[in-house]
Amino acid sequence: MNPIKTEIGYCTTERIYVRGHDLANDLIGKVDFIDMMMLVVLGRKCEGNERDMINAIMVTVMDHGLTPSALAARLTYLGAPEAMQAAVAAGLLGAGSVFLGAMENATLMLRDLVKSLPENAGDEQFLDIATAFYKDRRVARQTIYGLGHNIHVNGDPRIPALREVSQRNGYYGVHWRAMEQLEAVSGILGKRRLPINAAGAVGAMVADMQLPPTLARGLTLISRCAGLIGHVLEEQSSPTGQALWDLVLRQDPRNAVHS
Repeated sequence: MNPIKTEIGYCTTERIYVRGHDLANDLIGKVDFIDMMMLVVLGRKCEGNERDMINAIMVTVMDHGLTPSALAARLTYLGAPEAMQAAVAAGLLGAGSVFLGAMENATLMLRDLVKSLPENAGDEQFLDIATAFYKDRRVARQTIYGLGHNIHVNGDPRIPALREVSQRNGYYGVHWRAMEQLEAVSGILGKRRLPINAAGAVGAMVADMQLPPTLARGLTLISRCAGLIGHVLEEQSSPTGQALWDLVLRQDPRNAVHS
């Protein structure tokens, strides 16, 4: 029988080790949170300019107001105020292909697109391949991730800042170009141009850093966890959960239940 173990961490009676590093002597007070996260997740600290890129991603996705994840957390807290972890978990459980998890989908999509690109492809050739890719996904009724926003219809204000961070750190590469080409194609083939959204930008950043696509969703979950804790703490002092429930009851009194 193979031993049950993990390479991430272990402890003895005197020491705690994380990825082979002594937690007390090598890590505490000597590495920042992002380096520690990368060490635990990938077994290494940040390389090159990854820290600045990852920091920008996590700042971007931490909170966007009363989104579905925040609403789920606040309503769960309304029913179980003794369990902050339940409220945060409820907010994270909805990280799927529509909200939060779309960054991973965008990463995978962009990697698929650039696979068909020849080396040193020019802008015209790049546009032709992006156009064919766009058409094929439309015919197959597959989602084109990373484009469009229900609020920022004229352009997501986060994109220029994320593009600048990528350019500054040397990670403005073929996946960013692919995302921009898809945006251009949407204006040619669609009813109107669909701007790149945060999922598309983060997907391009993760892909251009050559990080595992799953990490695109993972970074989002880690960051949003902090945002949801903020919502729970605000719910304690300025509650909105009851008002949300009252709004439902006003819409249709048949929704009333009694505990």
